[in-house]
Amino acid sequence: MKKLFTSESVTEGHPDKLCDYISDSVLDACLKEDKYSRVACETVAGKGEIFITGEITSNANIDIEKIARNAIKEIGYDNENLDMDYRTCKINLNISKQSPDIALGVDKSLEDKIGENLESMGAGDQGIMFGFACDETDVYMPLPIYLAHKLSKKLTELRKNGVIDYLRPDGKTQVTVEYDDDKPIRVDTIVISTQHSEDIDLEILRKDIKEKVIKETVPEELLDDNTKYYINPTGRFVIGGPLGDSGLTGRKIIVDTYGGYSRHGGGAFSGKDSSKVDRSAAYMARFIAKNIVANKLAKKCEIQFSYAIGVAKPVSIYVDTFGTGVVPEEEIVDLIYKKFELTPTGIINYLNLRSPIYTETTNYGHFGKDDLPWEKVIKI
Repeated sequence: MKKLFTSESVTEGHPDKLCDYISDSVLDACLKEDKYSRVACETVAGKGEIFITGEITSNANIDIEKIARNAIKEIGYDNENLDMDYRTCKINLNISKQSPDIALGVDKSLEDKIGENLESMGAGDQGIMFGFACDETDVYMPLPIYLAHKLSKKLTELRKNGVIDYLRPDGKTQVTVEYDDDKPIRVDTIVISTQHSEDIDLEILRKDIKEKVIKETVPEELLDDNTKYYINPTGRFVIGGPLGDSGLTGRKIIVDTYGGYSRHGGGAFSGKDSSKVDRSAAYMARFIAKNIVANKLAKKCEIQFSYAIGVAKPVSIYVDTFGTGVVPEEEIVDLIYKKFELTPTGIINYLNLRSPIYTETTNYGHFGKDDLPWEKVIKI
């Protein structure tokens, strides 16, 4: 049976990703000076203005305004008439310390309090987290989101190295893949909307994007005469970034994960330190799912963890291999319980999550990047 599936990505200049990057930059700055920092940093971007709020408990001495301006500059926002200027935008701060009620559950888990001597912090919140992997690509990611991220990244690379010098930071990509019996066979549609300078001819832009971005990124064998291309379909895209639309940390959670191909627990990642299981447990679930597929126990695997605030051990573990597993799912669950320490402390130590690595995750997905610790392949 043939069917179509679509995923989208955004460039680092998208207003929501600008906010994610500022939040993760603040987190990394804290971790560089104090690896035990507790950070929940949220950023809002609007016309000419950045608002940074949240809770930070840390011994680090950082200049948040300077960090934010450097992040905006790195992305390439330097024109207040088109998007935002890192030099002149207004930055407002409203930062407090972590709530003592939350800290009560994180500092010492329920298991420790009742004498189990687990020596682990409790989960920083209740919630559900999903991890996923499949064998559609060599990085064990679904093909639609994999290609969408590559297109977004290519747009940014060509802008920053001056190959297409009229591009501006904001942009979005979208890829529709045709499947036959759950196997990807071709790309049906590609949509790219990219911000540009005012004086560029639209037909030149469309030709450049097709030749220098799409054809240099998407494998030729996936494109055919019936593939449809929509490049800046509205025509003009000069005003962008926070001037064109407001931005907010954590609003691109599907872009950050699997492009809608797998379920999502609802918790965002950026700006949160690893004591927040929204982030750390989602990374661990991806790590285990990827290794189940990489070890050929299944062609596709989805894992769910659930946690209760202040409790160290997960409340439940769920595994679905979608009929592709070579061993029963109950055995995989047993293997996970036996092999991995899934308390917050156990996950943090196993994946070394107190390191300042989080700006590496902000753009083009948190998964499928081989240099990140939850992407390593082990023998299980």
